[in-house]
Amino acid sequence: MYTGRVDTSPFRPYERLVAITILGKKFDVPEKNILLRCFQYLSPETIPYGRFCWNQECQTCRVAYRIPGEQEEPRQILTCKIVVREGMEITELSTELTWNLKRSLKLDSQ
Repeated sequence: MYTGRVDTSPFRPYERLVAITILGKKFDVPEKNILLRCFQYLSPETIPYGRFCWNQECQTCRVAYRIPGEQEEPRQILTCKIVVREGMEITELSTELTWNLKRSLKLDSQ
């Protein structure tokens, strides 16, 4: 049944938040979303305006990540390509992501 409402949320539908770690700090983000979208959830005032193509071409959203218990060494991945998982650890951020997330991660106070 058509309700006349259009969902304008940038996030895929989710029922719960999952815990991830970014540079040693814990955050809760929406499940079933790509990692770049989860970064937007944490920093809605900067990530949408960052220099990201959102389609795997620009490479500016590259991070190193690992899943504890599954991977020993971090792997490089584009955040616009991978869906977030519970317990994911982000160990490195690209320069563009670092700049756009610095307030949310409280990096400017270091």
